Amino acid sequence: MKKTKQPVVILVGPTAVGKTNISIQLAKALNAEIISGDSMQIYRGMDIGTAKISEREMNGIPHHLIDILDPSEPFSTADYQRLVRSKIKEISERGKLPMIVGGTGLYIQSVLYDYTFTEEANDPAFRKKMEEAAVQEGAEALHARLAAADSEAAASIHPNNIRRVIRALEILHTSGKTMSQHLKEQKREQLYHSVMIGLTMDREALYE
Repeated sequence: MKKTKQPVVILVGPTAVGKTNISIQLAKALNAEIISGDSMQIYRGMDIGTAKISEREMNGIPHHLIDILDPSEPFSTADYQRLVRSKIKEISERGKLPMIVGGTGLYIQSVLYDYTFTEEANDPAFRKKMEEAAVQEGAEALHARLAAADSEAAASIHPNNIRRVIRALEILHTSGKTMSQHLKEQKREQLYHSVMIGLTMDREALYE
């Protein structure tokens, strides 16, 4: 007998498009709990640039993976995958619908698909060198290095997310393959019965 896949709703869209308001309305209508899909909202103190939801805006809807780490603590895509899959299981067992809200594509894909991560592509000395380069040359210069080597990965990582920029460079340095190549080699089997909702608006209005 074929096992039924767990349903999961994903709500994505750029910052300021209105995800917060719509996510609360959806969560109430669908009896859902919300899991943050944003790579920066996990960090305490990073509130303004990430448009982090306030307790008042939550309106009684449980939210997960917000303000769980200090900015100095390391956090990888593999960590996110593990935590979110655990939260999906917990929420489902409570009879609620798990809903991922956010905009970090790689994080969301790592949860939905059968991605595996190896810890082999590690070089602490190279990482330290890149961290020093980020301080001396700036985040934009480091991001430009990544763009020259792996334009696909660079397009999905914000220049200010230095940790992920360095991780992508480290993978290339240690394995000889770009992060994008590693992802393309992954299995693309959907682990959940997912529905993805994408929000958008006129670009000029969004920027304003």
